Amino acid sequence: MSFARAVVLSSLILSSGAAVAETESGWGLTGVGRLFNNDYFGDNEDRWRTGSYVLSFAFSKDNERDYADQPFGLMELRLRSEVIAPRNLNGAKSSDRAYAGILSVGAHTHYEINDLEISVGTDIVVVGPQTGMMEFQRNFHDRVGAPEIAASVEANQIANGVYPTLTTEIAREIDFGHSYLRPFVEGQYGAEDLIRVGADFQFGDVAVDVAHGRDPVTGQRFKLADSHNRGLAFLLGADYAIVGDSIYFPASFGAEVEDTRYRIRAGLNWQIAPKISFYYGATYLSEQYFGQEEGQIVGSLKLNFNF
Repeated sequence: MSFARAVVLSSLILSSGAAVAETESGWGLTGVGRLFNNDYFGDNEDRWRTGSYVLSFAFSKDNERDYADQPFGLMELRLRSEVIAPRNLNGAKSSDRAYAGILSVGAHTHYEINDLEISVGTDIVVVGPQTGMMEFQRNFHDRVGAPEIAASVEANQIANGVYPTLTTEIAREIDFGHSYLRPFVEGQYGAEDLIRVGADFQFGDVAVDVAHGRDPVTGQRFKLADSHNRGLAFLLGADYAIVGDSIYFPASFGAEVEDTRYRIRAGLNWQIAPKISFYYGATYLSEQYFGQEEGQIVGSLKLNFNF
């Protein structure tokens, strides 16, 4: 996506200024998580699930960074933006799926009971022209000489709406000694209704000491606080979902959502210093609607500089 560089620059600025509040007791900010997804870092095709950004703030009591021992012991405030685009922004194949601008805000809790890691949260998902995402993309494209958004794409974009969305994930981490397998099941109801099963495998100890969120688009996990474990970790993951309804495929547009989808992902996590880290991941997303000619590869990037 052509405004990738702008979002990367913004995330770097946010990263460098997001210092964590250390507290001896009581509630406080214990970590900041973020992940930028863009097909510019994947297949560079500027289409479909083309770009998104998630920024999370973790709050806990007594500076707890890992999964809490009870619900609401660790809370995540999650902010997210996304652009979903057709195959092309103008010309041929600019009407294969509806354009969607998305903004959301939500609260999630992460805790552990009987060796099960549980994440439960609700997001308020706002879609349509009211988000200003198309205008943001259009202005940036004008500045850099990127393709214009056709009037037909604008006219047929997803209509304004607000959709409360509940997401629950239950997982179990199996420790093999410096490598970890984490099978999970996830349910979502709201903007999209789906049930998902999958697993993530990690070789290396980086970030196993902190709680994670899961990116809705790619399934890549992002840490909610800095890890005390330095070094490199390699990650692999895959999941399969059965999909019910989706607001991103309105009946009036004509594109019909696929009733199943899958994701395959890999990543590299590098904890350079206590407050400096780097993450890159790539995810294959299978076809999401009937008639989609192929899947796509989306890249994920995170640079942390917390001082």
